[in-house]
Amino acid sequence: MPDLQVFQSLWAMELRRPGVPEPPVEEHFRRAAEAGYHGLCIDPAVHEIAAMRALRPLYREYGLECMVNAFPRRREELVPLLDLAREMDAVLVNVIGQVMPMTIGEGVPVIRGWLADAAAAGLPLLFETHRDCTLNDLHYTLRLIEAVPEMRLCADLSHFVLDREMRLPLSEADRDSMHRILERSDCFQGRVSNAEQIQVPLGFPQHQAWVAQFREWWEQGMRMWRARNGEQARLVFLCELGPPPYAITDADGRELSDRWDEALLIRSWAQEAWRRAGP
Repeated sequence: MPDLQVFQSLWAMELRRPGVPEPPVEEHFRRAAEAGYHGLCIDPAVHEIAAMRALRPLYREYGLECMVNAFPRRREELVPLLDLAREMDAVLVNVIGQVMPMTIGEGVPVIRGWLADAAAAGLPLLFETHRDCTLNDLHYTLRLIEAVPEMRLCADLSHFVLDREMRLPLSEADRDSMHRILERSDCFQGRVSNAEQIQVPLGFPQHQAWVAQFREWWEQGMRMWRARNGEQARLVFLCELGPPPYAITDADGRELSDRWDEALLIRSWAQEAWRRAGP
């Protein structure tokens, strides 16, 4: 039957805490493995390829799989990032392109070029819904996926909530737009935002309406994914709670909540959504 695999983000395990040194990267691998995550996601640009390649022995040692969030800054930069993904035996590559076309006509050849590069490398390729990248804006993304029917998405819905300053209850237009994004999404990322903040503490009372909305979206997206995929398919859900300045901090630079505990909570929500979206 279809399988759900929950990954943690290596970037999301950074502390960035004033006066506190960062733990060695091996500690992140050990902690993720002991917590039962299926894998760790890396976020390389081209100039970081050598550093990412050096992590390969840790993936083998701790029995974790790799996912690559690729940040190509130019059209031709995806190829070396795909080569890295093959070396790392990545389960998928997710593009957060730093190429930012202004029109659909300019965007289509960029997307189709990257899809061709991934097909030549034999790797599945998704495009992340993300601010300050190729899919910066919800409305642009909707027009682009209409123009490129073969394009599939990685749904980090937090960016579009913030980008469009969405309000609750959702308008009919916003609900329809997000439904269209979910229909094209083959991977989901775990973070909760609101109209003004990219990442909110999950336990605060004032954020519970948005927590409920994101959980509803994840379940809805999983249900649609299961309906179009076969019995041997697997869905990757990435817990990606970013360190400061993604995480909100107080006057002393201390975070308002524990991101590690919140990631485990999001993982449990994803697993519950998966069960509800079954059989």
